[in-house]
Amino acid sequence: MEYVHSMVRVKDLDASLNFYCELLGLIEVHRMDNEKGRFTLVFLAAPNQIEEARATKKPTIELTYNWDTETYTGGRNFGHLAFRVDDIYKLCQKLMDAGVTINRPPRCGHMAFVKSPDDISIELIQKDGSLPPTEPWLSMENTGIW
Repeated sequence: MEYVHSMVRVKDLDASLNFYCELLGLIEVHRMDNEKGRFTLVFLAAPNQIEEARATKKPTIELTYNWDTETYTGGRNFGHLAFRVDDIYKLCQKLMDAGVTINRPPRCGHMAFVKSPDDISIELIQKDGSLPPTEPWLSMENTGIW
């Protein structure tokens, strides 16, 4: 068995690409438009996985954008995507400054949860252990669900 990718259906491709690429730092490695099926597939990878992802198309996230209007529910049923990050506090601050709600703040210096524009839970995990707990994260309450 071999892990290939995770697929997330998105309703606004531009908003999703802004979230995953501009805010989280992933990079688009492949895109495919299917006129007959009326959808676009966009494959993303972490910066340190670009060469592998371009060569093998894995491990990546596949954003599937269906051209016809459709409402998706049950984002939490998907579970979550997880990313190991260099500085969880810095990334959470960047996301907050961009208007993203930090649903589960990184109080412990190790883990946080946010939501994508399509209500997909995203877990952020501090690389190489935990940072020392610090404010404002330490006293920040949970918001919503993740």
